[in-house]
Amino acid sequence: MKRIALACAASLALAGVALAGSASAQAGEGDAARGKSVYARCAACHDLNTGATRLGPSLKGVVGRTSGTMPNFNYSQALKDKAIVWDAASLDQFLAAPAKMVPGNRMAFPPMANAQDRADLIAFLAQSAR
Repeated sequence: MKRIALACAASLALAGVALAGSASAQAGEGDAARGKSVYARCAACHDLNTGATRLGPSLKGVVGRTSGTMPNFNYSQALKDKAIVWDAASLDQFLAAPAKMVPGNRMAFPPMANAQDRADLIAFLAQSAR
């Protein structure tokens, strides 16, 4: 009886690990359609496709671009010096904690705490900000 109980407990533990891994994988996958609504929080300061400078730099071509290099925007020295190549991982890290990743940057927007919102936004940017 003890062996059966241990086997059941082990099976439940493995199932829990599998479900947790599945949930993590889903949270890391972005939904570009949902990301469009998340982007609405960014739109007041960041242009998406025209290259226009607003309060923040245009996000046109942001994926693959090096931080601090969009023409016609006065970046903080901290962001220029950091020279981050924006990809899914670096964008996620920056959006989660801009001041922590790049101390001295001037983005006034608070950290985006929700990992799914960040994943969705990044998927939208990768698809739409070209």
